[in-house]
Amino acid sequence: MYDTSAGKKIAETRASDKADQEIMVKSMEDGIETVWDRFAGQQPQCGFGNLGVCCNRCAMGPCRTEPFGKSPTRGTCGAEADLIVARNLLDDLTTGAAAHNDHGREVVEAMLATAEGHAQGYQILDETKLHTVATEYGIKTSGRKKEEIAGELARALLEEYGSLKNRIQMTERAPQKTKDMWKKVGIMPRGVDREVVEAMHRIHMGVDSDYANILVHAMRTALSDGWGGSMMGTDASDILFGTPTPLKAWINLATISKDKVNIVLHGHNPVLSDMIVKAAADPALVKRAKDAGAKGINLAGMCCTGNELLMRHGIPLAGSFFDQELVIATGAIEAMVIDYQCIFPAITQTAGCYHTKVITTSRKAKIPGSIYKEFRPDNAYDTAKEIIGLAIDNFANRNPARVRIPDKPVQLMSGFSEEAIRKALGGTYKPLIDAIVAGKIKGAVGIVGCNNPKIKQDYGHVTLAKELIKRDILVVETGCAAIACGKAGLLVPESADMAGPGLKSVCNALGIPPVLHMGSCVDCSRILVLAANIAKELNVGISDLPLGGAAPEWYSQKAISIGTYFVASGVYTVLGIPPKIFGSANVTNLLASQLTGIVNASFAVEPDPLKAADLLETEINRKRKALGI
Repeated sequence: MYDTSAGKKIAETRASDKADQEIMVKSMEDGIETVWDRFAGQQPQCGFGNLGVCCNRCAMGPCRTEPFGKSPTRGTCGAEADLIVARNLLDDLTTGAAAHNDHGREVVEAMLATAEGHAQGYQILDETKLHTVATEYGIKTSGRKKEEIAGELARALLEEYGSLKNRIQMTERAPQKTKDMWKKVGIMPRGVDREVVEAMHRIHMGVDSDYANILVHAMRTALSDGWGGSMMGTDASDILFGTPTPLKAWINLATISKDKVNIVLHGHNPVLSDMIVKAAADPALVKRAKDAGAKGINLAGMCCTGNELLMRHGIPLAGSFFDQELVIATGAIEAMVIDYQCIFPAITQTAGCYHTKVITTSRKAKIPGSIYKEFRPDNAYDTAKEIIGLAIDNFANRNPARVRIPDKPVQLMSGFSEEAIRKALGGTYKPLIDAIVAGKIKGAVGIVGCNNPKIKQDYGHVTLAKELIKRDILVVETGCAAIACGKAGLLVPESADMAGPGLKSVCNALGIPPVLHMGSCVDCSRILVLAANIAKELNVGISDLPLGGAAPEWYSQKAISIGTYFVASGVYTVLGIPPKIFGSANVTNLLASQLTGIVNASFAVEPDPLKAADLLETEINRKRKALGI
């Protein structure tokens, strides 16, 4: 018999959230392997890999250099540690940028299909944002149908991927001082695909052998993500599905229903999930669910797809990246529907221990053991209904004896798009600027990123957020960081009581939390636009503002790209998990100190979130002093 008390102790070391701990214990009782078990089985991890000095760049390898001056000091091709580490970092960053950029492309393609009448069930929901973005691209809007404008805009956005004009239009949103800095350093992004392709060319053996030159291009590639693919993905999603506005909803594993058909929507792309939401309201499908013995259909989001659904529709959010196996272990999930990114390849093995069906929908993200239902804009609504039908039919296979669902969901407030924040301030950032100048708010920090088994789940995100707001520093969040703080109760106006007196007074006056949920991981672009607009009102660069960034629990290559485009935009960024660069003192020094003299920002690594808060507050005070406030 399983020792439940021992399981509880283990769960408490692995996760911060009580609901997560409860289902984690159940997973142990059920004999289910989770990410934490697999991580334990990998110990000790490769020291060469952790330092970034393992090179598998070509078939002459794999090679490695000794980090302590012993032989070998070069790979077969002659690459030293500086070059190996820099190439590996650019490789990871480019993978992350490509993931965001490809996501953005798919949403823009869906917008084009909608505009041309080839998409089933989609429509242009935010005409105001459509006109705003179209005007930025010099597209005439007066007297034209929204579909005609959207079609021309979509084609203009798609041209950014293979641009011939050597600049991405959305970089014009940055303040002039920031753009001037990019041009001076040589990191102004020229096109989305252009930078990704060049990055992969540079890291081929026999091309770029200068570690500093490689890292300069890394910044340009990251900027093509943040001010390119991610920003276009965010804007196109807003145009198609609506720009988020503040709303209240529920979060954690307790959002799973005991008596409804449960469908978990997991991944990152709202093109799929938004149509599932629409189809789930079909009266015929609701009746079919009731005829099957359920009380209805319950949709729950997971990871960044969950963030997309939460902030636009108020769909409950079951959890973050690390909750994907735990939610299945509740025993109450009829179907997990996925698109791509952050999906465990082991998810079908977990599902196979219960009645859950895993349904994949993208040609680029198939998983053995899943049911594949290709999802395209032209068949979207029909496919969504078919998927929901599979889940309903599976309800009869649920074993009530194996079901355990926590009983206390947590309320949160989401939907803080840049437009919503500006509207709450009266249409201008002057009230926020005045509060910063007066010292009521010292500055702001964007906390973003994932979960990582190297740190207790959610501990880094929540502890850092609590510490910052206590110091009168406003926190804005995306991705799994926002989910973590939602589960911890930080995303409601009442949590202003945890903030310092200045920040508390501002939050109470506006009726907002001190930690603002701004969306999914591509929506880090919203943070860039927020910073850019504030900088423009002050006629300064983003690098002059009292801002910081943090990724306390990151795991993904996407996070490397996000962190780099924050730094390249002038935002000091603290990582809680060490990147694989410490095998090269030169690369480490460049990223941690020398960049300050180039972009007025740099990286820092600090696993302790309390010490990370010290670093961020020090940097914010440095920027405040330079501004004379």
